[in-house]
Amino acid sequence: MITLRKSEERGHADHGWLDTYHTFSFANYYDPKHMGFRSLRVINDDRVTPGQGFGTHPHRDMEIVTYVVTGKLAHKDSMGHVEVLGTNEIQKMSAGTGIRHSEYNASDSELVHLLQIWILPRTTGTKPNYEQRSYSPEEKQNCFKLLAAPERAPGAVQIDQDVFIYAAEVTRGVSLTHTLQAGRAAWVQIVGGEITLNGRLLRTGDGAAVEEEALLELVGAGQEKTELLLFDLA
Repeated sequence: MITLRKSEERGHADHGWLDTYHTFSFANYYDPKHMGFRSLRVINDDRVTPGQGFGTHPHRDMEIVTYVVTGKLAHKDSMGHVEVLGTNEIQKMSAGTGIRHSEYNASDSELVHLLQIWILPRTTGTKPNYEQRSYSPEEKQNCFKLLAAPERAPGAVQIDQDVFIYAAEVTRGVSLTHTLQAGRAAWVQIVGGEITLNGRLLRTGDGAAVEEEALLELVGAGQEKTELLLFDLA
């Protein structure tokens, strides 16, 4: 069963410095039918104007994963990390007992486009930790690149939940497949472009919940490469 979440159905807020779309309920956007999917709680599709960003704010007991689409994001946190996150990198914060951090567009001239993802952890009250990994762009060209996993994996960050996150950039006509084990589900989020998922067309900003399907077939359908994230969830 595939349930589509169309781009235009998402929550939206334009704060001037921040143009954001919420796949699931977040901040002032509330929809009881869209509170998350399994342990996946938030997918925020954010565009932040040059030199602007999120001031220091707290989190706890949440796995927070950030994926930059274009531009660069400056990060600073209470654990002492001062980093810049760009394309072909993945960042994870396990908030645990509590962290404070800020995120700003690192450029004075270019927009930063990012997806921030929140995942409910398996355990609460753990020690906060931070990871950032980079990879070559070829690793996600017409194949799935593992970005995050519940156990240590080469080139991926570790998250405290039984979730695997993959990225891919798919050329028109190229087919990728992903097998779901019994009892598992998937969420597919289109970052940009067009793709068919088991014959269903998804466009930029669309998402899809997949349950009770053993095999996912994703075929590039856009004129340009299609960028997507795939979540394999317990």
